[in-house]
Amino acid sequence: MNELAPLEPYGVLIAPATLKMERLLLGPIEQVWAYLTESDLRRQWLAAGDMPMKLDASFELVWRNDDLSDPPSKRPEGFSEVQRMGSRITELDPPRRLAISWGNSGDISFDLEPKGKDVLLTVIHRSLPDRAAILMFGAGWHMHLDTLVARTSGNAPEPFWDGWSHLRTEYARRMPA
Repeated sequence: MNELAPLEPYGVLIAPATLKMERLLLGPIEQVWAYLTESDLRRQWLAAGDMPMKLDASFELVWRNDDLSDPPSKRPEGFSEVQRMGSRITELDPPRRLAISWGNSGDISFDLEPKGKDVLLTVIHRSLPDRAAILMFGAGWHMHLDTLVARTSGNAPEPFWDGWSHLRTEYARRMPA
């Protein structure tokens, strides 16, 4: 039997400051890897920015979340139209693992595992500084990954900010105080 157990749609804390999320994406693995590493594809679900495929390479991620859905939804107060963050590749094993520093908010690993025609993507965000960050990044990763699923499936993503706002409330309910 080659069936996967149902994936938890919400992020889960696997340690006090570590959030884990999983999504099953249409393969092949090389296509999913391209969505992680190529700026033109990554900007469709997360953030643009040329990422040199070299260990310890520095790069900048540029978010334009208003552009992730058409029509865009209303951006919550406190978020700018464009957000920028310096990052660095800390682990690189194409096309299975990519880990990067995440500005001043911990580090992220992306692990890809083939599952038949599909690919299991596991995202782990470590060293989140506090509960507010867990809630913000939980909702953010959830919406960004749902956008990735839509894009790789050929579907239109849900309005980003509407989803983020709803999920932020849901993560506040689900995550311990």
